[in-house]
Parts: sequence; structure tokens; C-alpha cells
Amino acid sequence: MNKYLEIAEKAARTSGDYLSKRFHDSLEIEKKGDINLVTDADRGSEKIIKNIITNEFPDHRLLAEEGEKSVTDSEYFWLVDPLDGTTNYAHGFPVYCISIALLKKGRIIAGCIFNPNLDECFTAIKGEGACLNGRPIKVSNAVELGESLLATGFPYDIRESDDDNIREFSAFAKSARAVRRAGSAALDLAYVACGRFDGFWEFKLSAWDLAAGILMVTEAGGTVTSFKGGNCDIFTGEALASNGRIHSQMLEILSGVR
Repeated sequence: MNKYLEIAEKAARTSGDYLSKRFHDSLEIEKKGDINLVTDADRGSEKIIKNIITNEFPDHRLLAEEGEKSVTDSEYFWLVDPLDGTTNYAHGFPVYCISIALLKKGRIIAGCIFNPNLDECFTAIKGEGACLNGRPIKVSNAVELGESLLATGFPYDIRESDDDNIREFSAFAKSARAVRRAGSAALDLAYVACGRFDGFWEFKLSAWDLAAGILMVTEAGGTVTSFKGGNCDIFTGEALASNGRIHSQMLEILSGVR
């Protein structure tokens, strides 16, 4: 296994074990916004991941959601979401994951998304494909949007902004077989990569939400673009991901709404 991916998986599984043990504990919950939560479990998971990665690669840059960071001039840059699905976790809803990605010179070269509830570890290396627990995965074969299962999420500023994904959700709900909103963008992307979902769209996300999952979808044979069909930039927070076969149909829906 690629050394970078080996360490990413070690960090994800170690923090996943910690989160599983804390799942039914009393949590210290703070608000970063009206509906944007952070818990002490988020921070504990983040410290575990940072310690494992920086002990192995002390010269690498690292940025994590809850503020952990290391500042160097390395060409290697880790993006870490120590608990994607914090609201689910805080409410005892077992849909959450750890997402870790490594960039080199701005390009995503390795990614790991671990779901401790199902002991499912999704991994990808640039140019070498994507796997679930070590076995290769591929996107679905769906060719019609009307027969597809999609996933999305809503932004944290949904109470304040009119750009809230409601119109897009409505349009896709009326065009696809069904739309799911489970609360973890990283898992949604991993599920596109392994064929459980046929497509995904969301915006106002953070780079650590997207990086690992985007690599997985593309390495599994899928397509990831902006909402206008251009290159997806993880730092804009916008991504449209699909099995490739329904991509143009999804772009058409988004164009009609936006």
C-alpha cells in the first residue's frame, strides 16, 4: 500500500475507534452557527489524526476543520475532516465518517474515508483506482436520471440565505427516482464511487468535505465538475459528482434552476 495512504487509513481507523467509543457518551456541544455544531469528540478525533500524520510526516502541511494546523512550505498538504456528520453524531444518528486527503502541489493524490459504524474504509490513490476495504470499486451503470438515486445536503446558512439548495432539491426530486439527504457529504461521495448513489450535488462545502471523495469518484470511473460543467475546485465548495452516464442530465437540471 502507498505509504501516504497507509498512514491516512491508520489515522482514520484510530480516530474512528475513538468516535465509536464516544458515540453514546455525554458530549460537550458548541455552536459555530445556528445549526452548525462542534463537539469535544470532533476535537479529540482531530488531535488523534494530527498526531499520527505529523509524527510520520513532520514537514507536511496540515489543515483540519476544527482548527488544527501545521504551517510549513511543504508541497504536501493534508486536509482533514475529523467528524463529517457532527449533527448526526450529536443526535445519536449513526451516519458519520472521517475524511482525510493528501494534496501534492495542489493536486489530490490520496484519500481515505472511514465509516466506523459499518467498518467500511474507502481509499483511493491518484491513477491507481479506488477501493472499499481493499477491494476495487466502480461507479454505477445507471443511464437515466429518472432511474437514479441521488444525494445532496443543505448549507449551514439555510435560515439566512436564499441560496439554500431548496429549488435544486425540488427539481431533482421530481426528476430522479429519489434523493437522499443523509448528512455527510464525504460519505455521499464515497457512495457515488461504489455505486450506491448515482449522483451527488452540493455547494457551500469546505475543502476537507470534498477532497477525498472527489478523488474516489474519479478513480472509480465517475465524473466530477462544477455546476456549469467546468473543473471542480474544492476550495469553491461546489461539486457535481456522478457515474458520468447521467452527468449531462444533472447539469441540465442545475442549469434550468440556477
